[in-house]
Amino acid sequence: MLVPFLIMLREGLEAALIVGIIASYLRQTGRGAWMPAVWIGIFLAASLALFVGAGLQFVSAEFPQRQQEMFEAVVGLIAVAVLTWMVFWMRRAAKGLRRELTGALDSAFASGHSHTYALIAMVFLAVAREGLESVFFLLAVFQQSQGSAAPVGALLGVACSVVAGWAFYRGSLRLNLKHFFRLTGLFILLVAAGLLAGSVRAMHEAGWWNHAQQVLFDLNASLPLDTPLGSVFAGVFGYQPAPSLSEVVAYVGYLLFTLLIFFSPDRPAAVAARVETAS
Repeated sequence: MLVPFLIMLREGLEAALIVGIIASYLRQTGRGAWMPAVWIGIFLAASLALFVGAGLQFVSAEFPQRQQEMFEAVVGLIAVAVLTWMVFWMRRAAKGLRRELTGALDSAFASGHSHTYALIAMVFLAVAREGLESVFFLLAVFQQSQGSAAPVGALLGVACSVVAGWAFYRGSLRLNLKHFFRLTGLFILLVAAGLLAGSVRAMHEAGWWNHAQQVLFDLNASLPLDTPLGSVFAGVFGYQPAPSLSEVVAYVGYLLFTLLIFFSPDRPAAVAARVETAS
């Protein structure tokens, strides 16, 4: 439950942050009459995400066992790519997000095109991106977990993000977004590493990858999956008590590569560009 809750909280908060910036800017500039267009964009994006998620889940349920393993591996790899991109995109874009959105709104209202369609498209694209990212992540998590805990956690995360987004719009929320996205970004990278290792395991079970399959260590005697701590580690970090060499290499290699970039300081050129833009 914890992993889908935190991921959907972050994904939902990203979408709520963008929508909140757009809505508050419309209100501040006397354009509140265009708020229905914002709701239409949200509705269309949410409908698209639900349609894609339901379609993929329905199609995968019809697959035989080997094809299901293939599908699980592909969805897991897509989820890892999406989560990684999400972490580094928000890390780069968070500082100038408000300026970019308000500039795009001003351009849309200043152009000769329909304001309503431009506004619907802006909201739709922003929310649809977060929604489709969530679809692939949740598919990967649901395929690697059992029971109703994961769906319940995802729904709770969405509900909390909606409340937080409304509070942000009303001005009652003072959240340090930089620290929030940094902490959740680090957590997401750990989750993505577990998903990558699980995808490597699914690729082996599907017959796509048969190299380096020797068991590196076995912790079944000390921390099996059927214990509370083992199940928590498995659900959060993709823990396996007897992983193969290829799974460990994928897990550790991914973390070393992404954490090195994650904790690296901003490049001088990027810092100079932001200083020049701010001045």
